[in-house]
Amino acid sequence: MDRKEMEDQVIQSYQKDEQMMILVFAQWCINHELDPVSLYKEAYPDQIDNDSLRQALELTVSKKEAEDIPDQTLLGVLSLFGNDDLAFVVTEYMDKRK
Repeated sequence: MDRKEMEDQVIQSYQKDEQMMILVFAQWCINHELDPVSLYKEAYPDQIDNDSLRQALELTVSKKEAEDIPDQTLLGVLSLFGNDDLAFVVTEYMDKRK
């Protein structure tokens, strides 16, 4: 495997992991009866449209069908990808629940 192939593999792996992070975020929102698009726009008002989020929404299931996603799991996944702004918004909603 040459350097270019290895770089491509790393990029593909990162993108797949990032997509999983977005799916976890979207499902957590649905589980807590929140709109993932609204929360995302609160965190990133300059991003007009997010294709990854739209794709993730197609993969989510209803609250009844979903497994519970612990708050700390979501925050951990968001911080892994440096989504501090989104983690901040999510934390505000977590605090409102309590």
